[in-house]
Amino acid sequence: MTLDDRWFTESSEQLGLAFSLKLKGRNKLFDVQSPFQRVEVYQTEGFGNLMVIDGCTMVSTRDNFLYHEMMAHPALFTHPDPKRVVIIGGGDCGTLREVLRHDSVEQAWQIDIDEQVTRAAEQFFPELCASNHDPRARLLFADGIQWIADAEASSIDLIIVDSTDPVGPAEGLFSVPFYRNCHRILRPGGIVIQQSESPLVHLHLLQDIHRIMREAGFDSTQTLLFPQCIYPSGWWSATMAGKQATLNTFREQDALHKRFDTEYYNRDIHQAALAYPEFLRRALAAR
Repeated sequence: MTLDDRWFTESSEQLGLAFSLKLKGRNKLFDVQSPFQRVEVYQTEGFGNLMVIDGCTMVSTRDNFLYHEMMAHPALFTHPDPKRVVIIGGGDCGTLREVLRHDSVEQAWQIDIDEQVTRAAEQFFPELCASNHDPRARLLFADGIQWIADAEASSIDLIIVDSTDPVGPAEGLFSVPFYRNCHRILRPGGIVIQQSESPLVHLHLLQDIHRIMREAGFDSTQTLLFPQCIYPSGWWSATMAGKQATLNTFREQDALHKRFDTEYYNRDIHQAALAYPEFLRRALAAR
């Protein structure tokens, strides 16, 4: 990450790319070093507030709906009747807000190891925290890996792994033992969905995620593709794994007639997100 008086820039020597946003004003709005990571918030000219974790862009006011809607609604409309949902990570609470738009959801646990992310979101992204006091929601600041390990078998319908990149606190979320525990606590027909990085610049990681999910016992996997301009390459993915679940079909009529507003997600977007370009089709067939 580099910063001058005018621009915030996230750069990657490994990937050979960089992304910049023009800042509005010279002062950071928020800067806390937690026991786990550094959390910062900047004000930008064109994208509103920007949250940065350990130098990496995480969420902006302007485009967060893309990620949050695609992490929540495709999996929720793929499951036949999701009632009990767990979100691992997701401390900005945007995914929780989207989950709770579904009337079928009876309980939703939001489990993030770092309370500072949520406190920053409450202050600078209050729209993402609009459902934090919903009686169905329970916010926990704890180790999500341990929570999954301790949870009762066959007790959850959907697990959403809304994590940062697979380094630091999130590294254990990209592992066979973690996904074996996810498989154990899901009911038959259950789904886990994991943010799975960019198909363009993280292809090997995406292949690994499919392999890890299958090795952990899941009998079906499916990647969804969507734009996310503040993340490396501007093209992102989320990957679902099913426990006795079909993932390439969904409740199309329910999605078409959904009882809430969205900015990006709809039935046609869901269908389109299931389509693989040829290079990804070959890569996943060869895994």
